[in-house]
Amino acid sequence: MTPLKVGVIGCGNISPAYFTYLQNSSKVSLVACADMLPEKAQERAKQFGVESVYTVEEMLESNVDAILNLTIPSSHAAVSLAALEHGKHVYTEKPLAISLSDGKKMLELAARKGLVIGSAPDTFMGSGLETARQALLEGVIGRPVAATAFMMGAGPEGWHPNPAFFYAVGGGPMFDMGPYYLTALVQLLGPIARISGSAGSQIPERKVGSGPDAGKPIPVQTPTHYSGTLDFASGVIGTMVTSFDIRGGSTLPWIEIYGTEGTLRLPDPNYFEGEVKLRKAGSEEWTVLPPVFESHGNERGRGLEEMAEAIAQGREPKASGLVAYHVLEAMHAFGRSSQEGRHIALESAAELSAALAPGQSGQLGQS
Repeated sequence: MTPLKVGVIGCGNISPAYFTYLQNSSKVSLVACADMLPEKAQERAKQFGVESVYTVEEMLESNVDAILNLTIPSSHAAVSLAALEHGKHVYTEKPLAISLSDGKKMLELAARKGLVIGSAPDTFMGSGLETARQALLEGVIGRPVAATAFMMGAGPEGWHPNPAFFYAVGGGPMFDMGPYYLTALVQLLGPIARISGSAGSQIPERKVGSGPDAGKPIPVQTPTHYSGTLDFASGVIGTMVTSFDIRGGSTLPWIEIYGTEGTLRLPDPNYFEGEVKLRKAGSEEWTVLPPVFESHGNERGRGLEEMAEAIAQGREPKASGLVAYHVLEAMHAFGRSSQEGRHIALESAAELSAALAPGQSGQLGQS
């Protein structure tokens, strides 16, 4: 296939991981970069040998096939919508958007223009979660009946020099880390039918812990602890907690899936590799499953490569905009359920279920 010509908008902290992985890709060619701070784009272009540096406006008018949107979350929708309006395919960092209405606009605009949207996270394509998928397909734990997911931390202010955006609207543990956990669960167990949740700011007093602003108060404008129940369309019942309020640490597993014949313990879904452990019913021992292939470090960009293949083949990518919108709807459902005191049905579940090919994740819980 002819490599997809891609322009990068947003050359901040996450961009080196993409440049490093994709610089030798045969499916994607990173030909240009842009940033609101021109010196950032210049720095990345020099660092990774990118041929062109543009302003954002020049990038949108250029002849690139697709935009890799690595801007901050609050800018995802505006940049992606502008790229689609200019006839470019889009692959964006997570989340797809902050608001559901913007996410829906993106899907509708892409469909109207015959363009493709892909979205991080793509860590489910790594050896860790692919090994878990294969184990589920082979029925090693029988029929999945339940799952748990825990993202338990003290918040990023202890290490990040500019952590305020983590506590702004569209931040918090759900929108920052929730996409990794929810995407992994959806890719393995299929669409979520409904969610009930509780959300709150349990420790609202925050201060910057390092850098020139150390000691400066951080306004907390979003919940910092979410807990809820996920009812999957397959019948699997999930429990999920995401928190920036766990200052004493936790030993809870990242993700476990429980079946009629055993349990799978999964690695951190923020990474591409990691051990998958199996404990069969009646056993007291965990065994490590051999990986289905080897992942090597940070492979952010695998989703964009797969999207390039999907465009060439005329199909939806695995890390699709539809999956990302379903995850976005799920994240909003936790907060809505807490505010409204009721289960929240996910409207995108039926569409996602219909889009899944036979044998994909939506079928796993139905065997």
